[in-house]
Amino acid sequence: MNNKSPKQREHRQSLFQRYTDEEVVTILQKTYSDEAMEYIVKKYRNFIKAKARTYFLVGADRDDIIQEGMIGLYKATRDFRKEKNVSFRSFAELCITRQIITAIKTATRQKHIPLNTYVSLSKPVYEDESVRRLEDIIIGIKITDPEELFISKENYTDMKIHLESLLSSLEQQVLHLYLEGQSYQEMSQSLQRPAKSIDNALQRIKHKIEVYLKNRDNECP
Repeated sequence: MNNKSPKQREHRQSLFQRYTDEEVVTILQKTYSDEAMEYIVKKYRNFIKAKARTYFLVGADRDDIIQEGMIGLYKATRDFRKEKNVSFRSFAELCITRQIITAIKTATRQKHIPLNTYVSLSKPVYEDESVRRLEDIIIGIKITDPEELFISKENYTDMKIHLESLLSSLEQQVLHLYLEGQSYQEMSQSLQRPAKSIDNALQRIKHKIEVYLKNRDNECP
């Protein structure tokens, strides 16, 4: 039983900031420290929420996908091996993503829903370019992983301008709500549209962006 006060627990968690994630996870594996686990959860919570936002499934709640991401994070802390010379962050992101995708595939099988009824805007823009993701391009986030692509502010601004002419009014609304972090069900309720209509709009958005990027790249010298 943990009898520490909230302030004591917060102080203990703050001590982990002096360690690397790999060291914290090693401590967690050896001591089963609640504070160490809470520290890791807090540190990766935003990543899990962002990852959950990129997946939409008919009938699924975003909180359910976030929970699956948390399960993936727990598995990462359990299975991580420092001697393999892989950063915990990379390993955790892999475990989180795999857990979410596995859960979605399981749900679609149980509900007899085709796999294409969910959309991931994290899918590569081109099949042979695994590092160039639509979500990064749309949001314009600087990625810390050197293997991922950083889209410049100029490219992001240019894309926003073109999106206004490429997308229909409904598609613009869906994309806006998506970037605000709304779940599939929340978008459906906000726009008073059936879930299938939201799904179709996301598919069209993805396709139009793919076409736009290919045409733009072909025009580059």
